Amino acid sequence: MHRIALLLLLVCASALGVEPGAPAADFALPDEKGRVVTLADQRGKILYLDFWASWCVPCRQSFPWLNDMQARYASRGLQIVGVGLDEKRQDADRFLASYPARFTIAFDATGATPRAYGVKGMPSSYLIGRDGRVIFRHIGFRPSDKAELERRIARALERGAR
Repeated sequence: MHRIALLLLLVCASALGVEPGAPAADFALPDEKGRVVTLADQRGKILYLDFWASWCVPCRQSFPWLNDMQARYASRGLQIVGVGLDEKRQDADRFLASYPARFTIAFDATGATPRAYGVKGMPSSYLIGRDGRVIFRHIGFRPSDKAELERRIARALERGAR
């Protein structure tokens, strides 16, 4: 049932969403330990914001790559935040037990954040510059996406995306 609700949410999301060049939508979400993760906390970093769910098959492929990107580029200012969209936290926890994250995980069971970003598919990711503006967005994840996504991350880090 929660999959159907999320799919309806994604289909009914604003057609505009957050476009490249626009300010990223603010958020304040609990992490795995109950601390609040906000967009403002990420200011000055290059943020890779990734929306995922336990039932998302491509998310299983993206998590090892996200771990690799966080390890490879953290020292240069990359911060990855994965936003879990499961209604039931135990579904997300089971997913994370099988696909551990070595990056920040936050949770949004209400769907407010993906609505604000205009998320239309799973996973969806947004690269956000140090200035809080969206650099690009990407829907889905295939192994063939890795090189292009990493190139965009590296370019943003090099330019500072100011």
